[in-house]
Amino acid sequence: MTGTPRQVSSLVPDDTQDTAYTSDEMMTVCASRALRDGMTCFVGIGLPSTAANLARATHAPNLVLIYESGTIGAKPAWLPLSIGDGVLAETADAVVSVPEIFNYWLQPGRIDVGFLGAAQLDRFGNINTTVIGPSYDQPKVRLPGAGGAPEIAASCREVIIVIRQSTRSLVERVDFITSVGYGDGAGYRERLGLTGAGPRKVITDLGVMEPDPVSRELTLTGIFPGVAVADVAARTGWDLAVSAHLQVLTPPSDAELAAVRALQARIPEGAGS
Repeated sequence: MTGTPRQVSSLVPDDTQDTAYTSDEMMTVCASRALRDGMTCFVGIGLPSTAANLARATHAPNLVLIYESGTIGAKPAWLPLSIGDGVLAETADAVVSVPEIFNYWLQPGRIDVGFLGAAQLDRFGNINTTVIGPSYDQPKVRLPGAGGAPEIAASCREVIIVIRQSTRSLVERVDFITSVGYGDGAGYRERLGLTGAGPRKVITDLGVMEPDPVSRELTLTGIFPGVAVADVAARTGWDLAVSAHLQVLTPPSDAELAAVRALQARIPEGAGS
């Protein structure tokens, strides 16, 4: 059930809205900006891959991209179609086995940041990609499952979650915890002995949420230009907390838009021939 936003209830002025970019482009740029030069980044296909490659093309040329297939330091000239795309191995600094990626790099905490998506996400950053409905054995919808996401959530030094915002996707409590965030609040990860810090940012098509430093509840800290706080609250399945220092996030620059569109328009050699 949705509620009114706490702390802040004002609207962003209409004159801040810019229609020169799409919400997906704003999400991608926002995710890209969260990556710092020199980081090691566990990358998934789709928007996370676009964001990571955008960061490499702009402000973070030394970002080390690690894909689940075993490629370390991949530098694709186009957006890979899957984690098995040949361009990743061809451009990587090293190619190792999948068990080595998980057992040596991921589980001991050697990867700085991991990207995750979600079918459902709750107020404490727990992720469901397993089943929708109260019964695991007879769900309303059976989802693709976990893959490597639980280990990414547990062991990466920090996690960034990207998800499109609606009351179906941002829920009071997930139907199934596939990948743990902060469980039921402060101290949960510590009780489990998890080494990773957990979700640091949740980036949606409306703005950014970050965990409260005390309660660990996700709190709205930034909104995209032209977005009203009330609209974000209406598309959130819990009583949304809003930071007293809420920011309107900077739109994509011309350089960022040019770079992301170039990545998306680039066609692999030989494609269609």
